[in-house]
Amino acid sequence: MGNSTPYRIMISGGGTGGHIYPALAIANAWMEKHPDTEILFVGAEGKMEMQKVPEAGYRIEGLKVAGLQRSLSLSNLSFPFKLLASLNKSKELLRTFKPNAVVGVGGYASGPLLYSAQGKGIPTLIQEQNSYAGLTNKILAKKAKKICVAYPGMEKFFPADKIQYTGNPVRKDILHLEGKKEKAFRHFGLEEGKKVLLVLGGSLGARTINQAVLADMEGLEKEGYQVLWQSGKFYFSEMSEKVKASGLKHIQVLEFIREMDLAYAAADFVVSRAGALSVSELSLVGKPVVFIPSPNVAEDHQTKNAMAFVQADAAVLLKDSEAVGKLKSTVNQLMADDNKVRSLGENIKKLAKPKAAEEIVKVLESIIQ
Repeated sequence: MGNSTPYRIMISGGGTGGHIYPALAIANAWMEKHPDTEILFVGAEGKMEMQKVPEAGYRIEGLKVAGLQRSLSLSNLSFPFKLLASLNKSKELLRTFKPNAVVGVGGYASGPLLYSAQGKGIPTLIQEQNSYAGLTNKILAKKAKKICVAYPGMEKFFPADKIQYTGNPVRKDILHLEGKKEKAFRHFGLEEGKKVLLVLGGSLGARTINQAVLADMEGLEKEGYQVLWQSGKFYFSEMSEKVKASGLKHIQVLEFIREMDLAYAAADFVVSRAGALSVSELSLVGKPVVFIPSPNVAEDHQTKNAMAFVQADAAVLLKDSEAVGKLKSTVNQLMADDNKVRSLGENIKKLAKPKAAEEIVKVLESIIQ
């Protein structure tokens, strides 16, 4: 580590917020320690990182990558050409940027860049957010120097001697919820003395979760709950019209919640998808959670993420196929059992890794020759 020239680091991946957020958190934590570093992001053209990364103040280059569809389709015919173009551009970027190390966080662009870096003998680090490793990371793991994981038991996918159990980096404001409850109640216009149910379907929305709230919202209000409901942008207008028509007073539909720290501070109870990032955030929040994993993701990894918590008695699982019609009874059953509520909150907190980004930075420092 004793070199006087500034470090040069490449970080690649994206496609979803679940990949972009950890990538930016790692970059920010690295810059806090080594402020004169030059960082270059590599993303996939047309994906959200191409907008989000420059907004965060970093330079990004795009690769023409497309995922391989599992079915035989026309886009698969262009796949080898796009892959070849991506590998060529990756090699070119590595040659001109000359990084000390390359970090891959998953998503389309990670594969070609890390593969090319490994071919050139440049040290690579993989950050795997899920409890289940995808195909690309399993292939890249063979030549990666270190693999930072968010769940115990990942030796079934990766060489044990390369694994570091660091956790997933999450937003800083979520670490400090103490004393925010009153402010949160004012911000969202909530009523004192009523239990708050926070429902999160992700930024785009989750169809099943929205249908489940619709089916049970009357019953939830009758039971004395108030609901803060992030419906996501696809479903917002439909859901808000239905709530208006129902005349219910304590069901609040929001397209997107910016002040997540306040939403978490207000909540007695959370219903959420089980994407890697949501799961990591919720473990820091330390509130009882019902996970409704999305069935429409690769290798059903959300169910696997949720099960890792259920097995530690740190969350409750409600299957997507059973969620509509079962939300209220699940909430009631839990809320009636104070000991269960308390133990879920305590157990989920034990799985939290608040210093994940800093830990990943240490691992990255260790692989730079």
